[in-house]
Amino acid sequence: MASPTLTADVRLEVSQCFQSLTLSAPKEDAIRALQTLCSYLDEAPENASALVQKENFHRSHFTRTLQFLVKNIQADWLHDLTVAQRSELWDGLFLRGPPEQALLVLMEGIGALRPGSNLDHLVSITERFIKSGRMAVLLWSYCPAAGPADSPQLREALVSRIVALPDLTANKLQHKNKSSFLPQQYYPLLAKEMLTALERTCKALKDGTSCSLTFVAQTLGKLCAQGHSGLLLPAMTPKMSSSTRTDMVWQRVCWKLLENVPQRWMESVLTGLVQAVRGPDALGRIMGNLVLTNKTAQFVITHKVLLLQYKFETRTLRVILGYLAADKERRPLLIQVLRSVSQAWANPSAVKHTPLEQQLYVSKALLLCVSLLEDAELQELRSELLQCMLGGMQSHLDSNLVRIRHIGMVVGECLSSRMNINGTKLQFEFEQDEETRELVSLMTPINMDESEPESEDGVSPPQEIRENPPIYNDSSPNEQETRSSKNEPDSDLDSDDEFTPYDMSGDQEINKASPPRYLRDCLENLISSEDPERVELSLMVTESLVRKNVFAAKEVSVQLTKVLLHMEDKYNINGFLALRQATMVAIVVTDCIPVTEYLTTEFYSLNYSLRQRLDILEVLAVAAQELSLPTPGNANPIVATDVTPDSANNSAHWQQVVEKRIQAKTKRISKGAVQPPAKAAANRYAPVAGYFFFPLLRNYDKPQVTFDLLGSDHLVLGRLIHTLGVFMHLAVNAPVAAQMGRALLDFVWTVRYQTDQLVRRGVLFAVCSVFMSMPSQNLLVDLADQLFETRSWLADVAEGDLDADCQSLAVQCLVLLDKSLKKQLQSPQALSIES
Repeated sequence: MASPTLTADVRLEVSQCFQSLTLSAPKEDAIRALQTLCSYLDEAPENASALVQKENFHRSHFTRTLQFLVKNIQADWLHDLTVAQRSELWDGLFLRGPPEQALLVLMEGIGALRPGSNLDHLVSITERFIKSGRMAVLLWSYCPAAGPADSPQLREALVSRIVALPDLTANKLQHKNKSSFLPQQYYPLLAKEMLTALERTCKALKDGTSCSLTFVAQTLGKLCAQGHSGLLLPAMTPKMSSSTRTDMVWQRVCWKLLENVPQRWMESVLTGLVQAVRGPDALGRIMGNLVLTNKTAQFVITHKVLLLQYKFETRTLRVILGYLAADKERRPLLIQVLRSVSQAWANPSAVKHTPLEQQLYVSKALLLCVSLLEDAELQELRSELLQCMLGGMQSHLDSNLVRIRHIGMVVGECLSSRMNINGTKLQFEFEQDEETRELVSLMTPINMDESEPESEDGVSPPQEIRENPPIYNDSSPNEQETRSSKNEPDSDLDSDDEFTPYDMSGDQEINKASPPRYLRDCLENLISSEDPERVELSLMVTESLVRKNVFAAKEVSVQLTKVLLHMEDKYNINGFLALRQATMVAIVVTDCIPVTEYLTTEFYSLNYSLRQRLDILEVLAVAAQELSLPTPGNANPIVATDVTPDSANNSAHWQQVVEKRIQAKTKRISKGAVQPPAKAAANRYAPVAGYFFFPLLRNYDKPQVTFDLLGSDHLVLGRLIHTLGVFMHLAVNAPVAAQMGRALLDFVWTVRYQTDQLVRRGVLFAVCSVFMSMPSQNLLVDLADQLFETRSWLADVAEGDLDADCQSLAVQCLVLLDKSLKKQLQSPQALSIES
């Protein structure tokens, strides 16, 4: 305990120094006062009484001294000091005393001073404080058991200042902020200082000194909780990983550091750590068995990161699951994770209501868990995995999204291959892409050990060179074959291999049968012919015959459409689906009303497959798009005249000659791009838009034996709504557009809350089409009662829908609605419309 006499002497001397450092103090008195205050900061006091005085000054007077200096920073004597004197005496007080008190006073002073030279002086001292390693001294000062005796509130304030230093300086200095205070430089430097404190802790433990990592753990937790783990942990984990490989004390220090992280910040630290480490072995050395002793860590690693979040990369999943599988005490957690992940993957509700990205993420976790199982564990879980595989594949294959179906196929194939049920393996036919190849590759374990050698620039070392590398030369293949034949003693000298073969790549196979020239012949062949070649030829020429001979096409249009709709690819014809669709589109365009009435009626008829109903919708949509385009060639119909072909050619030639002479003799200063004026053409779709649109709205709510549009047939419902949206979009400026818009909005309003993503996308596309195609005045007059509710629903979808495409479409709908309403309300007719 300090003597009262010594304590009073220190207080008296500090008070005398404060009196000497008044605003009007002489320079010599100020220098002596500063030297006296600095004497209490000497590292090696002369005797025991000096040591007691130093401790008393640190404990009771250091903060007050620094605050007095900051308050009198405008004193005249301070500006009279030389640069060396100021750096040694005034700045040294901030850089030599207890670092925690100095940092708090510096941050308080920066926040209180106005912009100017005094503020710049404090900022420069703070920058020197950070660069000179005082942060490491600060962190280490709280590690020994006999650390600073302060309150929890003071420690909390100190941690807040350390973590928020870049934010505080940026708010105060604005564009004049120092580069050392930027997050990209400050937090990696702070990570280096934390490693220094941990290294000194290890050395102290080896020397037999008790230490505590509570303050360092609190600082680490708050840094990660405020979103700085991406800059902090990648700078710390390489040193921690390399040190824990050979030093058990380092392992104990890392384990104790993570154990002391407050529970409210544990998730932020662990999620940053699993992304920063290079492999599961490094994670095991740094974390130890924290998941077994800490319930929060166990919940984060085994549940939240795998099932509730899906933002992490595949590499992070490998690290987490490899960490659980690396130790026999943690392997029960791997089995627990596998059960929960398999249940989530096979849950039909999860397939419908979770984003596609999360389903892909859960599928990756499932495959990685299965790949890490041992044979005995696999035998024990075979029945559960089989049940998961069958139920999950059914849920995924029932989805209308192609990517979800592909995920179900790949996971089913991988699980059946790993379980090897009676030697049988599932095989599906689907197109391989980058996503499916990545899923398949997860079943092959890879070595993620960080001990693999790397070059300094981060490039992996070259692979071993083969003993017999291939020989490359500039000779042609034929010359190489000739040389090889000459080198062989038994080769035949009269061989024909020396002759260059003819290029037959452009040859075409000659058909024995000639294509039919009349539509009725084509119809007859498609109905009754058993010759594959005749059927193929008829299917290939039917489209051109329909477009050339309109009169003959109208006679057999409905019958030919019926034949094509029921036609199957019995002979494996190349491009069968494209040829059939193109022919049906040509028939709809040529004889629009009868064929359209037939197709729209048959869409709701019995005894049609889902594929045929989808074909009807696709044909109608493509035909409507073709009808809405300008007619190829002249817009006006061809009128017969008495002009002969020769006279027409001569007239055209004469006009071209005159035009060239005029252009050659005309002088122009500048000449822009000359384009012929656009020719007006009638919209062939507008008069018949109702025939495409309204019949498809008749019987949508009447379920049939094999067709339930509002029930299980979500795929057809989604395509129907999308097709109706296409019809609405193409009917812009048509007289019937307003009536179509009202009917379409009433129809989609009943299915706007469908669980299927494809249906919701179709609904939003249809709403977009209504807002784009309906005139603005009709939106206000005809849909005034529905606009407010529609806008509220669109806002909810844009904010809370699980599908990213639905959110994007909802935002587009809101933009279109606001644009249309703003345009109409700013028009001269707005007053009359509102009234």
